[in-house]
Amino acid sequence: MDMTAAKLIAEAMSAPPALEISGLHKNFENFSALRDVHLTVHPGEMLCFLGPSGCGKTTLLRVIAGLETQTSGSIVQNGRDISWLPADKRDYGIVFQSYALFPNLSIADNVGYGLANSRMRKPEIKARVAELLALVGLPTSGDKYPSQLSGGQQQRVALARALATNPGLLLLDEPLSALDATVRVRLRAEIRRLQKQVGITTIMVTHDQEEALSMADRIVVMNHGVIEQVGTPMDIYERPATPFVADFVGKVNVLRGRALGGKRFRVGELELECEACNSHFEPGQEVSLYLRPEDRVAENLQPDTPHRLNALVTKVEFLGGLCIAEVTSDALHGQSLGLHFSLNQMHDLDIREGNRLDIALRAQRIRVFEPKATA
Repeated sequence: MDMTAAKLIAEAMSAPPALEISGLHKNFENFSALRDVHLTVHPGEMLCFLGPSGCGKTTLLRVIAGLETQTSGSIVQNGRDISWLPADKRDYGIVFQSYALFPNLSIADNVGYGLANSRMRKPEIKARVAELLALVGLPTSGDKYPSQLSGGQQQRVALARALATNPGLLLLDEPLSALDATVRVRLRAEIRRLQKQVGITTIMVTHDQEEALSMADRIVVMNHGVIEQVGTPMDIYERPATPFVADFVGKVNVLRGRALGGKRFRVGELELECEACNSHFEPGQEVSLYLRPEDRVAENLQPDTPHRLNALVTKVEFLGGLCIAEVTSDALHGQSLGLHFSLNQMHDLDIREGNRLDIALRAQRIRVFEPKATA
């Protein structure tokens, strides 16, 4: 992160919140969709709600929009309590997964639809629509109809329409999930560029962790109606606060071990000093150690390199420029690891099924949690 970006983020975090959610609950009869949600959204940031289906992320977005009513709790936007206001009295623009364009209206009329009942004169509306279509890269599409545009182009139109009234908040409800993979990657970069250019506070719902990691200033990881962790993409990935976050965001290896006291742990015959462990475990206590696939060293190892072991390659998964090698080691007492290697490393280190490989684990990256409860 450059100094300019860091300064902007610091200024945003010191400014009054763009949105403040306190003690939010949402019940559907006997089902609790949201449980005691507290969240502060900073001005100008891109915030992503990330989690599996049914975790509450879409419900939370709909409550913010006034499309669902919370059971209890408050929502304050820019100092204004909007907790119980209807949707049309709130200050936001929204983009849905399904585009929701009017098929019988031209693209220009779709974009300007929200301005039709404003006090703007027709020439002003026309100029605003032209400005927005240029902003989303469709300057010559105003006379076309939605059926004449691709899915990615229609979603850009939906985004332009959401921005037409200069809302204080932009809500994106899985806006890319209906698009194919190539278009999705391109459009997420465009949405992020537009969000930065306009400077609008934005909340996006997604179940796609790659989308969240690449687009968000901060990620809100949700599970079973609660927030598990809020942090920057780097924080979420490198320093997961719970086993769920470690499992859900990115790939991870989970090793069974025991605490030796302090920050020391034993996995099989291997003793690990885990500096990132910030919890207290009693000596002898069973633990789960979470290690990312890239957190290993396989080159320039010395005889005294810490946390070193000799492993057998049991399986190789070719993914193009990145490969996953599954390895086992007697030192781990039969536990396996899935490790990432570049294609060049696969060739240089002769990593293939049946070969042996010396590796060292980056113990300083390991996160340690209590084992998951079994049913």
